[in-house]
Amino acid sequence: MAETVDCVVIGAGVVGLAVARRLAMAGREVIVLEAADMIGTETSSRNSEVIHAGIYYPTDSYKARACVEGKHFLYEYCAAHGVAHQRIGKLIVATEESQVPKLEALRAQAAANGVMDLEPLDVRTIEKMEPAVRAVAGVFSPSTGIIDSHGLMLAYQGDAEAHGAMIAFRSPVTGGMVTDKGILIRTGGAEPMELLCRSVVNSAGLHATRLAAQIEGMPTDLIPRTYYARGCYFSMVGRNPFSHLIYPMPEASVLGVHVTLDIGGQCRFGPDLDWIDTLDYSVDPARAEKFYAAIRTYFPGLKDGALQPAYAGIRPKIHGPGEPQPDFLLQGPQDHGIPGLVNLFGIESPGLTSSPVIADTVAEMLAGG
Repeated sequence: MAETVDCVVIGAGVVGLAVARRLAMAGREVIVLEAADMIGTETSSRNSEVIHAGIYYPTDSYKARACVEGKHFLYEYCAAHGVAHQRIGKLIVATEESQVPKLEALRAQAAANGVMDLEPLDVRTIEKMEPAVRAVAGVFSPSTGIIDSHGLMLAYQGDAEAHGAMIAFRSPVTGGMVTDKGILIRTGGAEPMELLCRSVVNSAGLHATRLAAQIEGMPTDLIPRTYYARGCYFSMVGRNPFSHLIYPMPEASVLGVHVTLDIGGQCRFGPDLDWIDTLDYSVDPARAEKFYAAIRTYFPGLKDGALQPAYAGIRPKIHGPGEPQPDFLLQGPQDHGIPGLVNLFGIESPGLTSSPVIADTVAEMLAGG
């Protein structure tokens, strides 16, 4: 006999926890199903831990709106909840004269997205701000920051649980079925369950498309394909010479190997882009050679032997190599016709920054469907 529940959120990553928090605070009964034994073990804990400003995304895209609104929310939320963060700012640098016109295009794109604070930088200003960086020009984004992603997830979890939400760890979803009484969800693990749900939010990240396909009654033609894009990070041995994030000029849909700093001040470089077929988080030390070449275009003082493998993350992309980068795909009852079901597909960067806005959108979808 299936247990009847109001709302199930599948996946306890940063977005799933944001959704659980939002729904619980709205008075919904929420159970979060998580296959792992703790929160945020995949994409949410294997990224650059950046609060993005909202510069690069296409005008009027959901990504652009969610990132800009989410950024403002996160700075206030982190301050109020004691989540470690720093608004350290980001330099986007042109290392060749041919890239300089693209800087103005970036400022225009940012302004179209409501990011009005980008400041042009000349060589002398860059040298003062970051003496180790070589560039011919740049722009500064003062509203870009860094965050303790695990601390954020703990805060979301705390809010959700304070409003009655529960998290069931080691509870992998094995399948489901759309019925006339709700959505039946089956779980495995040591204590298998059947839950008859009024609402289901599929926030399974890397596994979201596979999970959607396991729900009988979900139109398969509306489920995109997931492509795995691994990004490796290398840390730097020795003193960190940077006080801001440093990004090279973006190429195509890739932001390039950039300098990111964690809350403790450690310097990391990454991510690169490697299309893979299976979930593999290994970092091949040989990849360092390409990192050295990319980093030295703006940090020529990087010494041989200074890079060591750090970690890798995998982005759940819904486009393949060479294809245009799509918007986040938030798919609700109005899209597939199933009352109470919301699928979150392709939630990669800036998913962490956008998480509170995605949560609001999910709540609106469920209220309307």
